[in-house]
Amino acid sequence: MKLYLVPTPIGNLDDITLRAVKILQSVDAILAEDTRTSGVLLRHLAISKPLHSYHIFNEHQTVQRLINQLKEGKTLALVSDAGTPGISDPGFLLVRECIKNEIPVECLPGPTAFVPALVNSGLPNDRFTFEGFLPHKKGRQTRLGELVTEERTMIFYESPHRLLKTLQQFADVFGADRQASVSRELTKLFEETQRGTLSELITYFGQKTIKGEIVVCVQGGKSEKERKKESRYNDDDEDDD
Repeated sequence: MKLYLVPTPIGNLDDITLRAVKILQSVDAILAEDTRTSGVLLRHLAISKPLHSYHIFNEHQTVQRLINQLKEGKTLALVSDAGTPGISDPGFLLVRECIKNEIPVECLPGPTAFVPALVNSGLPNDRFTFEGFLPHKKGRQTRLGELVTEERTMIFYESPHRLLKTLQQFADVFGADRQASVSRELTKLFEETQRGTLSELITYFGQKTIKGEIVVCVQGGKSEKERKKESRYNDDDEDDD
């Protein structure tokens, strides 16, 4: 009995690892966020295994049944539509219940969208915070307010139809001159990363049709030490006047 978390390509199907293929070939069944999407990948890999739906709308109802199957000795693999299960995708609940029931869990390394977006952004990547999708309505402004003093590079996921609104909100909260990058269609034919100030990005994406999954990286704010130093300089300038 064992649960495998198997990352799947975020675009280019050739990004699947050899180990991931071996695991998918060996398990008793595969749990998929969308069986149609995962079915395309499995056909590409010539893998034929029972495929069961496991997504955010049914995970609470199905988790105990899956735990029972694992306890009976089944080996299952969990995949999401793209990337690593549990990263802005279903997975946490099942992993937590496996741990509670002392069922072995193994997560394979593999694709996830925010890593290439961060590394390619040109922003500091030694320390960062992954925010995923912000709340759409309730709690959104509160969360942004909490990030005003965040000094690390911030990473967000966003949908195409909300990108401009989100960039404008970032500009309002962090300042229009804050550096950022927008990556879309990562690993796909029309992959694009655009870098600049939030103001420049708003202008750029306001002039084109936006498609694809999107990762936004935003430069962190100044440290308390830098803010104090800047404040002293401003005070000195006022004294000179």
